[in-house]
Amino acid sequence: MSLARRRKLLPWWFALPGLLWLIVFFAVPILNQVSVSLMSGDPEVGFSMTWSFSTYWDAIRDYHSQFTRSIGYAGAATIIDLIIAFPLAYFIAYKAGRFKGLWLLLVILPFFVSQVMRTASWQLILNDQGWLVARMQDVGIVSGDGRFLATGKAVIFGISYNFLPFMVLPLYATLDRIDRRLIEAASDLYCSRWVAFRKVTLPLAVPGIFAGSLLVFIPACGDYINSSILGSSNTTMIGNVIQSKFLNVLDYPTAAALSFILMGVILLGIAIYGRVLGTKNLTELAG
Repeated sequence: MSLARRRKLLPWWFALPGLLWLIVFFAVPILNQVSVSLMSGDPEVGFSMTWSFSTYWDAIRDYHSQFTRSIGYAGAATIIDLIIAFPLAYFIAYKAGRFKGLWLLLVILPFFVSQVMRTASWQLILNDQGWLVARMQDVGIVSGDGRFLATGKAVIFGISYNFLPFMVLPLYATLDRIDRRLIEAASDLYCSRWVAFRKVTLPLAVPGIFAGSLLVFIPACGDYINSSILGSSNTTMIGNVIQSKFLNVLDYPTAAALSFILMGVILLGIAIYGRVLGTKNLTELAG
C-alpha cells in the first residue's frame, strides 16, 4: 500500500472505534425500536410486525398534553438555567482568578451524588412546612395557603437544579476562550462596559449559549425523575409515560412510538433554534 493511500486511510482508522460504537450502541438499537414501534400485540400472546403506523397517531392523540407539558417544563428550566449560569460562568471566567478550578469543582460537585438522591433531598427541602416554602410565601411566589411541592413549579425547579452544570460548563468554556484584547479594543473606542458586553462578549458567547441550551433542553424533555419525585399525577411528563409503558404496562410499541415522536420534536426544535441563531455564525464563532 502506497504512502499516499495510507495517509488517506489514517483518519478513518482513527474514526473506526467511534463509528463502531455508534453502530452497535446507537444505530442498531434505533433500528430495533423502529421495528418495535410498528408491531402489534400484547405481552401475553407476543408482538408481531404489522406495520401499524396508527400507533404513532394514537400516541399523539392520547398523550399530546404530556408532550406539551414536557416541552414547556424543559423550556422554562432552560431559560432559568441560562439566567443563572451566564453570570456564574462570566464570574468564573473573568473574576475567579486562581480559584477557577475550585469554582468549577463546586459546579460539578452535585454530580458526585446520584440524581435520584439529589432530587429526593429537594423533596424534603420543599416541604410545605419548610423554611424555603415559607420564604416563598413571604415574597409572593407561593400563596399563603398554597403549596410548592407536587406542582409544576417544583418539577421545573428540580429540572433547573439538576441540569444547571450542563449550562455553566459550555458557557464558561466559551467565555474563557474570548480574546480579552477584543474587549479592551471596545473600551479604547469609548464603549461603556455594558456596550462592550452587548456588542462583543454576548455575540461571541452564542456558541456556549447554544450548546448549553441543548445540553439542558434535550435531557430535560425526556426526564421522568423530577416529575416522579417532586410532582404529582397532574405534572406527568412524557418521560414518565414512556417509562411506565416500557417497564410497567409492557406496551412496547406505544413506548417506542412515543420515544421517536419525542426525538422528532426535539430535532425539529434544534433545527429551528439553530436557524434562529444562525448555524453558519455558530460555526464561525466556535472556530
